[in-house]
Amino acid sequence: MVFHSPKRSRRTALTEGFIAGILFGTSSIFIRLLDVLSVSSLAFWRLIIASAVLVGVTLVLRESFNLRMAKENVRQISILGIFLGLHMVLYISAVKNTTILNATVLVNTAPIFSMLLSTFHFNLKPSRLAAMGLTTSFLGAGLIAYADASSPLKIHLIGDLEALLAAVAEAFYLSYGRETRSKMPLLSQVIPIYLVSAFIIGFLCLLTRTPITLPQQPNMILFLIGFGILPTALGHTFYYSSLSNLKSFETATLALLEPIGATLLGVALFGEIPTALFVLGAVLVLSGIVAVALKE
Repeated sequence: MVFHSPKRSRRTALTEGFIAGILFGTSSIFIRLLDVLSVSSLAFWRLIIASAVLVGVTLVLRESFNLRMAKENVRQISILGIFLGLHMVLYISAVKNTTILNATVLVNTAPIFSMLLSTFHFNLKPSRLAAMGLTTSFLGAGLIAYADASSPLKIHLIGDLEALLAAVAEAFYLSYGRETRSKMPLLSQVIPIYLVSAFIIGFLCLLTRTPITLPQQPNMILFLIGFGILPTALGHTFYYSSLSNLKSFETATLALLEPIGATLLGVALFGEIPTALFVLGAVLVLSGIVAVALKE
């Protein structure tokens, strides 16, 4: 991992995004394996564990942590922490309330929302290809929602909505993060961002009297540590790092590896075999996202 270097190349950033996409595929699996923990507990501990791991990396590799720059950019870090916290809570809840395929496909509509954000915020008119991709993705999302509406498990619709809201939060996180990424070294950003997210989640749990618990079984503790390391300390950090040389659309598109890997693991571990309508909807969503990303 290249933490801070003026010689960073686009190829390095693409490699980071590719690795992040693969690691993200483990996220939904860990959430399912850790079904004994609540959404807030999972979100809180994954961020705390990731922060602790990255602090350890900083010490071992003797990477400098620029506290002064972190203080100077506290507003940006706080905003990013809020968006990341929202994304994680919504995504974890989505995985609990719908299928792995639905959650991972719908959360990866983030490039679509990034494009919409650019259109309305920066007054950038989308190209014909991007508009076609947007339409295709929403058609696919509609098919997935229709399939769930026809299912006796109505809770899946709630999970689908949560996954879409998680994608919106991720779009804001990436768009805002791209402006901040180049201002300071990587670890001086992501550690405070993760800690701010964890603090906000913990504070809200305190206000709502929602307990944050730890698992007692040794295997569950190992799963929780893995959840904090693989998709978070490594995955999300590589993901954010790639923003230095990629557009937010490109970074988000590399995460499309997540639903592929997660769905295969879901079939193997939990027997979640997607129906034909789900697969068709997923293909439309992913095709639309690729169309948007190719143009951008």
